[in-house]
Amino acid sequence: MAFAIVVGAQWGDEGKGKVVDYYAAQADIVVRFNGGANAGHTIVSGGKKFAFHHVPSGVLYPEKINIIGNGVVLEPKKFFEELSQLDAVGIKPNIRISPRVHLVMPYHMALDGAEEGKKGALAAGTTMRGIGPCYSDKAARFGIRVGELLQPALFKEKLHTMHTLKVKLLKEVYGIDFKQTEDEIYKQYTEYGKKLAPFVAETGEILADALAKKKKVLFEGAQATMLDIDHGMYPFGTSSNTSAGGACTGAGVGPTAIDEVVGVVKVYTSRVGTGPLPTELNDATGQAIRDKGGEYGTTTGRPRRIGWLDLPTLRYAARVNGLTGLAFTRLDTLSGVKTVQICTHYELDGKKLLTPPASYTDIARCKPIYKSFAGWEDIGADKWRACAKAGFKSLPKEAQVYLKYISDEVGVPIYVVGVGAARDDTIILKDVFSKKA
Repeated sequence: MAFAIVVGAQWGDEGKGKVVDYYAAQADIVVRFNGGANAGHTIVSGGKKFAFHHVPSGVLYPEKINIIGNGVVLEPKKFFEELSQLDAVGIKPNIRISPRVHLVMPYHMALDGAEEGKKGALAAGTTMRGIGPCYSDKAARFGIRVGELLQPALFKEKLHTMHTLKVKLLKEVYGIDFKQTEDEIYKQYTEYGKKLAPFVAETGEILADALAKKKKVLFEGAQATMLDIDHGMYPFGTSSNTSAGGACTGAGVGPTAIDEVVGVVKVYTSRVGTGPLPTELNDATGQAIRDKGGEYGTTTGRPRRIGWLDLPTLRYAARVNGLTGLAFTRLDTLSGVKTVQICTHYELDGKKLLTPPASYTDIARCKPIYKSFAGWEDIGADKWRACAKAGFKSLPKEAQVYLKYISDEVGVPIYVVGVGAARDDTIILKDVFSKKA
């Protein structure tokens, strides 16, 4: 038995989808525990590329149960678009949705854009999918949940209250005329309710039963540690708990059930959105890494900001999440760079910082201190795949030195190394569902 969590250890887009997809092959259940359609997971399987936003990454295994936990906020239209994408290739996933999942409503999207426009320099660079306003309603205790959508009279009552309030808010505070009527939304969402009903189940009970029966359960987080609403770079993050603790609250399991927490680490830094990024590369090297890695947002298409790997962030992620293992990705993308660098620590006001300060204004003033490493050659897709089969010691020596240094500095062992986009382009040093190292 094992309950394992996979989280992003940086700023998102680390390649969690691929790591989850690989581990999901042995899991009985895969759980998505936070976020919404603002998250993007890209998986390459069987020569096909899938871009998911809502559904758990385990959906490519139809025999497995895939849970959308209560910590997720669901946009029904996007959810059904993803099901259609899967249906088009003959995949019918086994999905269960918690009735406690909150619904993203049309007025949430309108508010997202309106609020972002008023934040000025504090704007987080959201995807405009209504995620923040939906979580705000959840915290204020008047959101609308999936279970309530299945009760038409209750849904109608709550929708009337919320629609009246949001229309007035948009008009009087932001000067926006919200065009979609209450009746239009009611009709649209009651139809969604009918289609969602077969998927709705008490997912907490499913997981409790899995624990009792010693099943293998994999929890996947959206976004990453530095975007966490509590532990990330506030306010330039997301609206949910993206760190490992969010798996417990977002899925309905106790912390004592968790056996492994794997942090996914891109071998350099990337992020989408605003806010300080101490190791950012605004030069030809950064552009070359961006182009080679196809570093453009899955959800937005925006070019990702690129930087050298940042050890202060990783040390912090290891502590916040209680990481038991590291899963490195994109080793092949960084190949061909003659000299690679790692930020070992920051300097701020004459002091050495091993982890980031709490204030984003202080982070913006941090000076990254680097250690240089010899780069490794790009050996080509076929040889990288051969390395995946042969194991860690077959990697270029320079790459081994680079990865071992990071692992030693963070104090967390290496579990996975990714050397390409496909499922087979993966070296597994530790299987989270096996007691063998």
